[in-house]
Amino acid sequence: MSFWKDCAEFLSAFRRNFHTTGAILPSSRFLARELVSELSRPRSPARILEVGPGTGPVTREICRVLLGGDRLDAVEINPRFVQHLRRCLSREELFQAHAERIELIQASVLDLPGQGVYDYIISGLPLNNFAPGQVRAIFRTFVRLLKPGGTMTYFEYLGVRQLKTPFVNRHERRRLRHVGRIIGKYIRENQVRHKRVLVNVPPATVRHLRFKTPSPLPPRADSQRAPEAVPSPR
Repeated sequence: MSFWKDCAEFLSAFRRNFHTTGAILPSSRFLARELVSELSRPRSPARILEVGPGTGPVTREICRVLLGGDRLDAVEINPRFVQHLRRCLSREELFQAHAERIELIQASVLDLPGQGVYDYIISGLPLNNFAPGQVRAIFRTFVRLLKPGGTMTYFEYLGVRQLKTPFVNRHERRRLRHVGRIIGKYIRENQVRHKRVLVNVPPATVRHLRFKTPSPLPPRADSQRAPEAVPSPR
């Protein structure tokens, strides 16, 4: 039943603002399982950050593999999704079992303090919806927040930039190409594995990265700090 409630909440958010939602349906359980697959491997207790949990499909999968010493921070900027997640924490048995280890933060990920804080970062942000400067700022934040040797996991829909390109104006094509170059550089230099998940709407690729060094990308005119309205996932 929670899946249909999540769908209703997600569709409502989609109608209000596509840009800050990024999809019309929550992530499938198959996509969610792959996003948390690094946590399912033998490991020590860890600090985990979920970025843009939305209605919580990935959060549920994280809860299923949490260890006793784990701590999960879930940062979500959309107040509607935050309220939904708070209801889940108070009402759903799976969330209640781990409530003491979960902190729900209503904020932009860019505003999170600290350096080398998390062993794992799992992001659902729709990066292809952002301006290039925002994408760069988000990745630099991930580099800052992740511990050395930690894993950052995110997904993007299969071929989304290529599919959009023939149907958009020149400015949008330029934006998509620039975003693709920024993301591609991080993939080439840091990806440790990836997997396609076809059972999702739309199909997606999950990528697991371990950052070797801070990004060498030089500052650009469009690399100003992203605004507060960092989009939510899926």
